[in-house]
Amino acid sequence: MSRASLWQSARRIAPLAWPVFIGQVAVLAFSTVDTVMAARASAIDLAALAIGVSAYVSVFVGLMGVVLAIGPIAGQLFGAGRLRDSGRVAEQATWLALALAVPGCALLLFPEPFLAISRAEPAVAAKVRDYLLGLAFALPPALLFTAYRGFNVAVSRPKAVMAIQLGALAMKVPLNALLVFGGSMPGTGWQVPALGAAGCGLATAIVVWGQLGVAVWLLRRDPFYAPFGLGRRLGRPDRESLGALLRLGVPMGLSILVEVTGFTFMALFISRLGATVVAGHQVAVNMVSMMFMLPLSIANAASTLVAQRVGAGDETDARHIGWAGLEIAVLIAAVIGAAIYLLRRQVVGLYTSDAVIVAAAVPLLAWVALFHIADAAQTVAAFVLRAWRITTVPMVVYVVALWGIGLGGGFVFAFDKLGISPRWMQGAQGFWAMSTIGLTSAALGLVAYLAAKLRRDRRAAGLAAMAAS
Repeated sequence: MSRASLWQSARRIAPLAWPVFIGQVAVLAFSTVDTVMAARASAIDLAALAIGVSAYVSVFVGLMGVVLAIGPIAGQLFGAGRLRDSGRVAEQATWLALALAVPGCALLLFPEPFLAISRAEPAVAAKVRDYLLGLAFALPPALLFTAYRGFNVAVSRPKAVMAIQLGALAMKVPLNALLVFGGSMPGTGWQVPALGAAGCGLATAIVVWGQLGVAVWLLRRDPFYAPFGLGRRLGRPDRESLGALLRLGVPMGLSILVEVTGFTFMALFISRLGATVVAGHQVAVNMVSMMFMLPLSIANAASTLVAQRVGAGDETDARHIGWAGLEIAVLIAAVIGAAIYLLRRQVVGLYTSDAVIVAAAVPLLAWVALFHIADAAQTVAAFVLRAWRITTVPMVVYVVALWGIGLGGGFVFAFDKLGISPRWMQGAQGFWAMSTIGLTSAALGLVAYLAAKLRRDRRAAGLAAMAAS
């Protein structure tokens, strides 16, 4: 693609991408705030946070992926000018979020499977349970807000979501500090005990319920939602609409679940190596997750534009903007990944001054350049394919590459199950090395599939034009 064409595409993607980016950074900052404060509380609190976050994310992202099926469906309907139908999809996604919250909360309230995998020490396990108790109350409003977020992005209105997410972060920081470290509640004189990692979960629950309340208020008050039929009484569940969401959303949810658990389960296995090792891993994970927000925002924007152009019947422009989004994301990821690699010791120093944790985290960030480039490529390719409602192939690719090569291979090398692991591949570095290889394999597979699809569509469009003439 020419430089001029790429620049034009970037100017179309940017207005949708930057609000999504800022909003997602605000969401990730929840975890960053938790990580920094838990690290200052104690190594046990940080280890409990790492295991608890892995458990929560493993539950939440799979359910979130199902709810986010609202994006391609509502986006295509919006592109076709069918606003009321697009609003009905949002209503059905709300019912779907409520239904999915039930099994999700049950898993968080009874986290024994995650504790068994991690083999957490009794002191750490107790803190994990307390942390997940708070997040069990946070899950229903988080899934409902996911429906609101997915709809707003699909109809090119991400700034409303961004504003709410920034407000939630502003609430999270002081509330987190109060509950983690304890202190006197302002204006009351009440003394709040220091809850450590459990305070992080409780603060998140309070903030997410407030976030949902603001979203509901906007739906009722903002005239923007009136043409979609939103803001009034919630429509009844519709079997056909829910079925459409599930047919698209289940493979999407499984894909995201495989993608994220391929990473979060690393923390559960690495926790077997001790609190210090898993604490170093948590720092590296948070850094990589923060970097991931930029390609994720580009993927969201490109996918939204592709879905809208498909709905409008402009397949040529849809193909163009989808591939441009991929190129832009990879170029930016290469620059950022290289910078973080060169400054990795200084970056870890921003999280903690504990020399032992720094020594555990710095080698892991050495993988970040290639990891981040591959992450950007696979994310944009998967999102663009979802805009065409292609979800099964990405799911299969993720299972093979991320679970098979990444997680399975990491387990074999990190714990030297075959007796062939070199010393540098044993421990946490083995998981990171194989995860990078698995993610690169997923990126190559998804980009190749997307390229083949675009070529087929372009060829079919050319033949149809020749036949018409």
